[in-house]
Amino acid sequence: MKRSLTSFIISLCVISLCCIPVFATGNSFSWYCVRNKDHLQPIADANMRFIEDYGGFYVDKNHGNDDSDKVIYLTFDAGYENGNVAKILDVLKEKKVGAAFFVLDNIIQKNSDLIFRMIDEGHLVCNHTSKHLDVTKCKTVDEFKAELEALERVYEDTTGMKMPKYFRPPEGKFSKQSMEFAEALGYKTIFWSFAYADWDNNSQPSLEEAKKKILSNHHNGEIMLLHPTSATNAAILGDLIDELRALGYRFGSLDELTNAKNS
Repeated sequence: MKRSLTSFIISLCVISLCCIPVFATGNSFSWYCVRNKDHLQPIADANMRFIEDYGGFYVDKNHGNDDSDKVIYLTFDAGYENGNVAKILDVLKEKKVGAAFFVLDNIIQKNSDLIFRMIDEGHLVCNHTSKHLDVTKCKTVDEFKAELEALERVYEDTTGMKMPKYFRPPEGKFSKQSMEFAEALGYKTIFWSFAYADWDNNSQPSLEEAKKKILSNHHNGEIMLLHPTSATNAAILGDLIDELRALGYRFGSLDELTNAKNS
């Protein structure tokens, strides 16, 4: 069962790689942004920039291509635990870095101890839908609401708390309609300005390869997407945090990211 779930999530995540263009199908888009050289902020495809009109974020544009205040937002998509999520949390605690975890119901139900750790250690636990479903197939706001509320209920039943109103669409798939639905329900939709092929547990990049790719693409205002089930990420995260701090970066919260635009 565990292997089946792992394979399922891997197959759904393959489309999410930041640098590979995936064009629109009908009214549905798959998120990507092309990496820039010289550590400049990536620019989203013109056809997808409408996300910013509906509470969507993929980079912090209030922190532009300068060195005045350098910030990175660490985000993780976590559907299950394989030993590495706990290791990621250990590193974040040691380095005193906050992050956002976009979760499915599986990890809340089977690993509630990790969810409580995330909360207690200052991280945001956010909505990735209950079952990693394609929300662009929702034809009405009620259908869309049901997908997000299913996870909200599991989270609230487990923790006794309300889930923060941050949403990341599974597979990075979205439409104008889904963005409208999310905004109507009070959600900010969080995409990313950097991701890499880290999700396949049976084909992990080397530590050196992964560090080089991540450090070659840092940029101010970056929203970094990592998968915490990656053994490579668990092994390199501490060094990455140290090296990014040495380059002058601090690590921000999604609360800062989303409030900055509206201040």
